[in-house]
Amino acid sequence: MTTATLATSTLESILEPIELVEPIDRHPLLLDVSNAVLHVTPDQFDQLCQDNPDLRLELTKAGELIVMAPAGGETGGKNIDLATDVNLWNRQTNLGKAFDSSTGYDFTAIGGGKLSPDVSWIEKSRLEGVSLKGFIPIVPDFVIELRSRTDNLKPLQQKMQEYRRLGVRLGLLINPQKQAVELYRPGQDVEVLQSPETIDCGEVMPGFVLSMSRIW
Repeated sequence: MTTATLATSTLESILEPIELVEPIDRHPLLLDVSNAVLHVTPDQFDQLCQDNPDLRLELTKAGELIVMAPAGGETGGKNIDLATDVNLWNRQTNLGKAFDSSTGYDFTAIGGGKLSPDVSWIEKSRLEGVSLKGFIPIVPDFVIELRSRTDNLKPLQQKMQEYRRLGVRLGLLINPQKQAVELYRPGQDVEVLQSPETIDCGEVMPGFVLSMSRIW
């Protein structure tokens, strides 16, 4: 082998194609917290929400992290019917703004947590000067929570009590399994309606009557 050939062979071995390593496809870690209680700060909660946009998270006033499973098809259909009814009424009256279950509220400034009702509504004048780019920092006037087949009733009732404590003017806890609706108002006892065909919400939302025909 000549010197030139040897040099070329050596050079080719040095410049041998380098195998590129594919970048690691990083998936979010799934954490089972069904048998544990996790505590996070409000800032940590905000970061968790940013890092996990597909998860529905809530934070109690005690700093407990709540991770909610996606709704099943039956509950999801009922949720959108309820949100549609509220939004259609609001479009007709233009009295405020309606929000769906993906909307978060920040109550930490008034001793609460960060919660997400299934449906909520705020009267127009109360939204003046309020930024809606992040968690809404004011208490809604009206909320709906819809119990799914997998929801325990007691935590939902505790959540409704918290809404009432914070000043939500009218809260509806709809329980399709019992065909019952619990009404929560500040300073009043809980009112329970059994198999109502409609719910008159005019005390907070003038002229709005919520039909239950698609829920039962």
